[in-house]
Amino acid sequence: MNAPLVHQVRDQTFWLSPHRLLYWEETASLVVSDLHIGKTGHFRKSGIAVPQQVFKEDMQRLVDAIMQFKPQQLIIVGDLFHSHHNKELDLFCKWRNDLSQLKMILVKGNHDILPDQWYADTGIEVTNSYHNAGISFRHDPDPVGADTEAYLISGHLHPGILLKGMGKQSLRFPCFYFTESQAILPAFSKFSGLANIEPRKKDTVYAIVNETLVKFP
Repeated sequence: MNAPLVHQVRDQTFWLSPHRLLYWEETASLVVSDLHIGKTGHFRKSGIAVPQQVFKEDMQRLVDAIMQFKPQQLIIVGDLFHSHHNKELDLFCKWRNDLSQLKMILVKGNHDILPDQWYADTGIEVTNSYHNAGISFRHDPDPVGADTEAYLISGHLHPGILLKGMGKQSLRFPCFYFTESQAILPAFSKFSGLANIEPRKKDTVYAIVNETLVKFP
């Protein structure tokens, strides 16, 4: 079962999808982080045989989510692209042209290094942070996690949680990580590593296990 789960943040409603994104109901926004488009192409240029199918599957998941939620805008919380221009960015441009009516906001991440004119030509609004209805978006999480007026949603870390079973067995899964003051989104791209998080008692984690969300605690 891969149905979304609802999570409330300061009177705002977020639908969490096991496809590594969320839908913000009040603003009709689809929110995603760390797509790293072009990463597989970057590896192939370096002689590492990563199939382009990885990129195509990521983009198809995004199209499926747009068809499901029908958002008015797409908010990307950094690292839409991985590096400099390559063939996968040309494929992205064709995809973007097919969805030209969808407003796209990029909260710039450390990998988003393309020229400003490239984003403008592709119809992508670029900003270092985005604020709306008491929610703030920035690529980097708050290392302190202190309470602020706005609730922070970020990415960058590619959070994962380690689940332990019988016989000292353990597995790591990507996850959504919510604290009282901020949330860290999983990397949308499946071609990405995971950074272990250590949730506290008041935190909430949604692990993505076999395309199903499992809530902890």
